[in-house]
Amino acid sequence: MNKIFAIGDIHGCLEKLRELMDQIGIDYTRDTLVFIGDYIDRGSFSKEVVDYILRLRSEYKNIICLLGNHEQMFLRYLEGIDEDLYLINGGVNTLRSYEILLSDDTEKRKSRIPAAHRRFFESLLPYYETDEYIFVHAGLRPGLPLSDQESHDLLWIRYEFMESEQDFGKTVVFGHTPLMSPLIDKNKIGIDTGAVYGGKLTCIELPEVKIYQA
Repeated sequence: MNKIFAIGDIHGCLEKLRELMDQIGIDYTRDTLVFIGDYIDRGSFSKEVVDYILRLRSEYKNIICLLGNHEQMFLRYLEGIDEDLYLINGGVNTLRSYEILLSDDTEKRKSRIPAAHRRFFESLLPYYETDEYIFVHAGLRPGLPLSDQESHDLLWIRYEFMESEQDFGKTVVFGHTPLMSPLIDKNKIGIDTGAVYGGKLTCIELPEVKIYQA
């Protein structure tokens, strides 16, 4: 059976990502690798993390990259929208990584982002679905089918989803909310273990439910 490997919130932690990738032993000809979003912000190496993932995607096909709330905030910041919200949520480190100055106008900000990186941010998926799993950055609004979910909930929801015992039809694999250890529940799996806060960067192998950490 083909495997799925899903990696939680990276937040610019390049060395942990490299160490984790050395552990998992993925077969890129058969297996699928899913990044759950939040590649940037808070950590020091946001641009380098994106470079790393772009190199992977240039070599292998079965790589799925989801949109996180931090990528959404970054795109909005580049347009001059909700700038303060982005900065107080760790965006300053990403600006340093891309050599963007706080005094830059929107055109100057955009000019400092490599074209391949802009395409990457703009191509990120809101969710990824298989026969058994739904992969999403933050979670789902209980009581709504996947087709009716709002983007804000997919990227920002926390406890309404995490505390729900609803059967979503498939196991929901998510990040966004930092946990001390992976959450393995009957209807959901949480894999953000606070890498940028001194915790581990987590990968889960499915369907075996095997955990790797760096």
